[in-house]
Amino acid sequence: MKAVWNGATVAESDDTLVVENNHYFPADSIHAEYFVDSPTSSVCAWKGTASYKTLNVGGETNQDAAWYYPEPKDADYDGRGAGEFAGRYAFWNGVIVEP
Repeated sequence: MKAVWNGATVAESDDTLVVENNHYFPADSIHAEYFVDSPTSSVCAWKGTASYKTLNVGGETNQDAAWYYPEPKDADYDGRGAGEFAGRYAFWNGVIVEP
């Protein structure tokens, strides 16, 4: 799978986890040069607190387009613990995830 925004592949891996229809990419599969820290966070009742990254590609920014759970709750979803995707990145806001 790969995540593409503004013509650039921002993450690519054969090892994504699908949770709630989102592909979570391993941290070592992202192209870090496109990612900028964001102060944004959100809370999911079963996963915990998400942190966000803004994408910067070709001079264009996509605010909070990637999120991850640095320390997810020890919860269970669909037979798996939330800890399975600790530090993995998922995308939205116009980022295309494709095979």
